[in-house]
Amino acid sequence: MYDNIFRRVEQKYIINKYQMDELLKRIDNYIEKDEYYQSKISNIYFDNDNNDLLIESLEKPNFKVKVRLRSYNTPTMNDYVFLEIKDKVNGIVGKRRIKLTLKEFYEYINDHKIKNTQIMKELDYYFKLFNLKPSIFVAYDRLSYKEKNNKGLRITIDSNLRSRYDDLKLESGNFGNNYFNDELYIMEIKVLDAIPLWLVGNLSDLKIYPTSFSKVGSIYTNNKRSEVLC
Repeated sequence: MYDNIFRRVEQKYIINKYQMDELLKRIDNYIEKDEYYQSKISNIYFDNDNNDLLIESLEKPNFKVKVRLRSYNTPTMNDYVFLEIKDKVNGIVGKRRIKLTLKEFYEYINDHKIKNTQIMKELDYYFKLFNLKPSIFVAYDRLSYKEKNNKGLRITIDSNLRSRYDDLKLESGNFGNNYFNDELYIMEIKVLDAIPLWLVGNLSDLKIYPTSFSKVGSIYTNNKRSEVLC
């Protein structure tokens, strides 16, 4: 088990297949496939019965926080998962996460076994403060790239965004219902400071513009809209 802390600027874009293919072709000399280039990411987001964390996040405050359990591909009880706090403060994204087996996660949830690390104590504080429980499952397929020479830039492209509100377990292998009707992709650019000019120019040429799209927030809003229409 170990802790990770990240802090960076993240920007999202909704792009079509042509924009994705053309951008990757144009910037090929600057980027390379990440160590974990291709993965299927599954998340369990935690909230309370009132969805306080999610609703507050949708109001776009200066500070917002999410708590989630993440796996890369479908885990077994002995596989590692990541229990994470993700916050955003004035546009800067911070992520603190602890790596543990799925079995250890259930030992925490069911038996309140607390690991003696600062991040685990912070997670436990949020679970108790907000009475958190599994709220929504969100999955997607990810391609990951990084800038050559380890300059700090990462680009991820997510497709097949899916979700469900039942069977909220990472190990179930049930990936839920698709969100997009068309072939669209969620691209995220993650940098320590500013997006490099060689990337800015290509984004502009291809009419790829930033958006405030939130995967879990958009799924929640769409689900609530569907409930009203029904």
